Parts: sequence; C-alpha cells; structure tokens
Amino acid sequence: MGGTPLPDGIKLMDEQGRRIDGRLPGELRPLKIEAGVLRRADGSAYLEMGHNKVMAAVYGPRECHPRHMQDPTRALVQCHYNMASFSVDDRKRPGPDRRSQEISKIISEALTHVVFTEYFPRTSIDVYIEVLQANAGTRCAGLTAASVALADAGIPMRDLVASCAAGKVANTMVLDLGKEEDNFGQADIPLGYIPRTEEVVLLQMDGDLTADEFRTGLGMAADACKKIYDVQRDALRRRYVVADDGGSEGVK
Repeated sequence: MGGTPLPDGIKLMDEQGRRIDGRLPGELRPLKIEAGVLRRADGSAYLEMGHNKVMAAVYGPRECHPRHMQDPTRALVQCHYNMASFSVDDRKRPGPDRRSQEISKIISEALTHVVFTEYFPRTSIDVYIEVLQANAGTRCAGLTAASVALADAGIPMRDLVASCAAGKVANTMVLDLGKEEDNFGQADIPLGYIPRTEEVVLLQMDGDLTADEFRTGLGMAADACKKIYDVQRDALRRRYVVADDGGSEGVK
C-alpha cells in the first residue's frame, strides 16, 4: 500500500474504468455467508468474500481464565485472529505475529461495543477467526463472519457489525480492494459499521488521501456495509428455517 511500483505488465484499471478483476469501482466482490457450520462450537460462521475464505467460531460465555483477568461487571470479548500457513502464496510462518495480534485487538474492541457484556460478569466470550485463504480485506471478512457467529451462538447483541474497505487505486476511489489493489494501490480504509445505528466501531487508514477522498471512501464503505448486513441477516434466517414434513418451510 502507498503507491508501491507495479510489476511490468500489470494495470490496476483499464481505459474503460474497469478494475483488474473486471469490477467497476463501486462493486463488491461476490459474498457468501453460512451460519452454524461447526457442531462443537456454540456459534459459527463461514464466509467467502471474493477469494477470501474465513471461518469464525464462538465459545462461551464461560468462566474467564486466568482468574485475574475476570471483570466483576462484565464479560470479556476475546478475539483470536489467525491466518493459516497455507492461506497465502508465500507460506506464512505458523503462530501469532504482530499483525495478527493487532487485528485480534481491534476486532475484540469492535465486537465488545455490540455485545451486552454486562449480562455475563466474570466470564469470557472467545471468538476464533481462522483465515483459510487470503486475498486482501481479511480483517473486514473476519469481523463480518465473527458477528454472524456471535449471533448464531445466541449472544445478546445490540446489532450485527458489517465490515468492508474502500481505497484509492490508480487515482480512483474503489470499493472492496482485491489482492493486487491492496498491494499496489495508494490507500486503504477498513471500516466496521452498524448500519441500523450508523455507528463506526472500526476505522483505520493505510496510505494518503485528501479530505474529500476520505469522505468519499467512507461513504462507499458504509453503503457497502448495508448490503453486507442484509447478507448476514439472510444467513441467520436460513440457519433457523427447516423444511417440515409437508415440504413447506417453517421456523425452528
């Protein structure tokens, strides 16, 4: 990010204004979300966003260990974000690194804002996010999946959090950056957003933007989060819709 020189033969945007993957500047990558995919988790979700593939699992509320971390007034929402070694082209060294710890912290803070933590004092709600395949935007994909997994676990929440990034590529503001755009673009703005209340729970920026470009990118990402929010809600609806004996659908 920040204007890294492009390798020979690569163009991030053509003369017709289409991006390297054929999308227009304001288009999202294809999005798929499934809730309740892991039997042994209290709640879970699987997400595909473009070529990103992310699994999220929730365990708890359960007694917080070690005990010195317990808060007598609320639960702790603890996120563990990890990229599998095989998730990127160049094999990643196993185990936590500085980037994973940073992303774990900001996702924990974003989710803490929407969970009714005061209902579960002295406990921990553990959220595990595993990136199985990475293609830029994994923190946004992880936060989106984790929010669905929390709802699937029955954790009381103010609302779901949807997340998407906007950025600047070839001097054009674009939505939902892909791998090449993330690597060789000029700026990136990941956003975590609650569409119903219009609250921002995660906001970062890598690169340089003018004030007008920032406002444009923020608006693009917020509008995209509203579309992602609808997909999240649909995934949860499908989770609890079953076919009855007569072949019609009923709510379990």
